[in-house]
Amino acid sequence: MGVKKSTKKFEKKHLKDVLERRKANAKIKQRNQLKEKRKAQRANERAVDGEEDDEDKSEQTAKDNSFAQMNVDDFFAGGFDIPDARTAKGKKARKTDVSQKIGKRKRSQDKDAASDNDDDASSQASSVGDFEEHKEQLEALKEKDPEFYKYLKANDAELLEFGDHGDLAEVDALSEEEEEAPAKKKKKAKKAEEDEEDAGEAADNTLTTATVKKWQKSMEEQHSVRAMRQVVLAFRSAAYINEAEGEDSKYSISDPNVYHQVLVTALGMVPKVLGHHLPVKETASGKVKVSLDSKKFKTLTPLIKSFTSSVHQLLVNLSDDRTLKLTLSCLEPMLPYLLQFRKLLKVLIKTVVGIWADVSTSEATRITGFLLLRRLMVAGDAGIKEAVLKATYEGVVKGSRNTTVHTIAGVNLMKNSAAEIWGIDQNVSYTTGFSFIRQLAVHLRSSITNTSKESYKTIYNWQYVHSLDFWSRVLSQHCDGLVEAKAGKQSALRPLIYPVVQITIGAMRLIPTAQYFPLRFQLTRALLRVSRATGTYIPLAASLLEVLNSAEMRKPPKSSTLKQLDFTTAIRAPKSYLRTRIYQDGVGEQVAELLSEFFVLWSKHIAFPELSVPIVVMLKRWLKQVGARTGGNKNTKVNQMILLLVQKVESNARWIEERRVNVSYAPTNRAEVETFLKEVEWESTPLGAFVKTQRKLREERAAILEKGRLEEERRRAMEKEADDDAIMEDVVSSEGSDEDEDEEEEEVSEEEEEEEDDE
Repeated sequence: MGVKKSTKKFEKKHLKDVLERRKANAKIKQRNQLKEKRKAQRANERAVDGEEDDEDKSEQTAKDNSFAQMNVDDFFAGGFDIPDARTAKGKKARKTDVSQKIGKRKRSQDKDAASDNDDDASSQASSVGDFEEHKEQLEALKEKDPEFYKYLKANDAELLEFGDHGDLAEVDALSEEEEEAPAKKKKKAKKAEEDEEDAGEAADNTLTTATVKKWQKSMEEQHSVRAMRQVVLAFRSAAYINEAEGEDSKYSISDPNVYHQVLVTALGMVPKVLGHHLPVKETASGKVKVSLDSKKFKTLTPLIKSFTSSVHQLLVNLSDDRTLKLTLSCLEPMLPYLLQFRKLLKVLIKTVVGIWADVSTSEATRITGFLLLRRLMVAGDAGIKEAVLKATYEGVVKGSRNTTVHTIAGVNLMKNSAAEIWGIDQNVSYTTGFSFIRQLAVHLRSSITNTSKESYKTIYNWQYVHSLDFWSRVLSQHCDGLVEAKAGKQSALRPLIYPVVQITIGAMRLIPTAQYFPLRFQLTRALLRVSRATGTYIPLAASLLEVLNSAEMRKPPKSSTLKQLDFTTAIRAPKSYLRTRIYQDGVGEQVAELLSEFFVLWSKHIAFPELSVPIVVMLKRWLKQVGARTGGNKNTKVNQMILLLVQKVESNARWIEERRVNVSYAPTNRAEVETFLKEVEWESTPLGAFVKTQRKLREERAAILEKGRLEEERRRAMEKEADDDAIMEDVVSSEGSDEDEDEEEEEVSEEEEEEEDDE
């Protein structure tokens, strides 16, 4: 659905100001809370120091009064006297500890530096002070409202890890703990050598293959976090090599071999080293568990985020199919660590869905992307599952915009794989799918009430047709009787059958003209799939009889030299096909095929004779009208197909009547009715044998056409290569002739110079 005009206007004119105003109000609120907390701390300190002399008390009181008269801006400017030496000392120690933990430089607490509050000092103080304020507020929140703190930890862990990704300094400390060293002297010597090497690399930041291989060896043998840190930094430089961010990177890469080595090392080794330091436990149901409270996870969080951001950058910009597949493959072992970073994960999901939904990408790469999405559906919580489902449905809609004979296989692969994902957690799928199906119903209703050409375009397009076909695949795959019997319960998606069927029938009969018969056939196949899998009776014969009773099928056609229309990749027939024999033959074949597929679904049912009687009567009436000498369609091919179908249906009705003669139960006995001819295969019925033969013939004909299409594509590709080679030869020959002319001119000029010298 489109965005409202008022919403667009608000986003354009007011959204930015509203967001800035909210941020400013939140900052003021945080400062006021911090001010109240510090006042309470000073009151406690004054109670502890109650044994001091009167002079100290009077000075302390005066300074406290001066603080009480300060406004918030003066308080945080830093230009004031510290009220208590011991308090200042404690605060300084706490700030130093925080500074060391997050890897930021230490601030000077001297009075002279505090009084010198120029612009640079103020900006530096605010950068560290904001983090301290945020951290203290979170600690207070943990004590005051533990339930909300727990909610934030579960749903927005990035907020509680504020500042952890600011620097990678603590990784070195973890590396020193993890790397094995037999003696302290060797450890110190090794550390000194590494420091010298790092200093040398800092002086010259151009990477070499030897350096990358040294990191790779260290990661393989020692699972070195220090080496992994360098590889992540180099990988970031490689990922952003053509971006503005790449200019500020630690390393520069100029050799293609080094670039390749960095990519292979990072994509292959970083997940393995992370798996060594942060092992993942997986349950039988597929759920994963990582120790989130450990010091290692908090320390390695910056590396995980940096590596994932670089992978995302590669996925966006890569064009080589093999490299794209390798990059997607390395993400699967990273997913357990990324479940905590929802914002980053949602961006990554959209990128992976874009690759999976691109029909121009190779099938192997798309399947790799699908496996990633499926892994997230199994391991993620309800919020992540909903994000994956929404992204996959949007991918189906976007990826099916252009449907041709070349892309139909890729579109079907996408719909089938997405249908599997939608059945993993059916409770989440039901609530998410209901909203999308309701959207389709809203579009259909607006097209029915607003009878304009533009409103019809929202329904009669490939995206809408593929959406309905996708829901038919979801329901037929997960609401199948055998699948439900294995699960031991009814599918949670079964209530969606009725709305999907109603919307599909409404869409196919929206414009009952001959030009849109192909769309009607596409949607009829979708409903046949649902009826076959779920055992739901859907009255499809009426819409097919409308096609036979149209003027297109009752009047004699005109001859044409057009090629046969491919109904599998068409929803609208060109106007040049209307009233032609080739189109009438194609429509007649489709109607006969779909009617036989509809009847064969109930070929074993005890009520088949009663079901077939009204339809057979109407088909015979149609055959009589079109077979008349005056006013008939004079199309023997179509008429013979319908006549043969009528004969097979009547034969099947007689076969059912013969077998129900000995039935002793009434139609109200549903249990017995359902078991009627249950042990008989549908292929052994008269109509089933006919349909099986017709399917085999159609498959053989489709295989021949596909083979011819592939040969034609191969021939065109060879002709194109030959033309390119001929063009290159012409270019080379023209360059060679130019060189010959230049040589001849040089020889002539040399001869003239010799003659002049002789003279």
